[in-house]
Amino acid sequence: MAFWTYILLCYDGRYYTGHTDHLERRIAQHQHGGFCDFTSRRRPVTLVWSQDFATRVEALEAERRIKPWSRAKKDALIRGDWEMVSHFAKPPHERPDLLLVAEHAPSPFVPSEVEGREAGRKRVSTSLDTNGGGGMASPRRDGRGVK
Repeated sequence: MAFWTYILLCYDGRYYTGHTDHLERRIAQHQHGGFCDFTSRRRPVTLVWSQDFATRVEALEAERRIKPWSRAKKDALIRGDWEMVSHFAKPPHERPDLLLVAEHAPSPFVPSEVEGREAGRKRVSTSLDTNGGGGMASPRRDGRGVK
């Protein structure tokens, strides 16, 4: 007999983590309402992750480990992104900067031919706050604004 640990995405965007010995029946109970106060108030729910275990004890242990996780760590688990699960398993002061992690990841985008030709050109910002105000009035140095 298989046992399951699962994560549901509720209508309000929250996650619910549980375990069961009959996954389809338990999801139907959550959808119907009345079996779990948390999900009954947040229907409909969607199964976003599940894993089977050989024993109820293993499924319950997995539920108890996952329940207190941060949203970011649960999101990584749901995506199957084990590198990010590991990242969020560390205390915040011990985690490497996510920008450094992202720099090592390959980009899903391939530079176009136009970008290749423009690589040597000087780029000009079109942002109003860095391009001379863009015709909009700038505040005065004394903080009173422009008349």
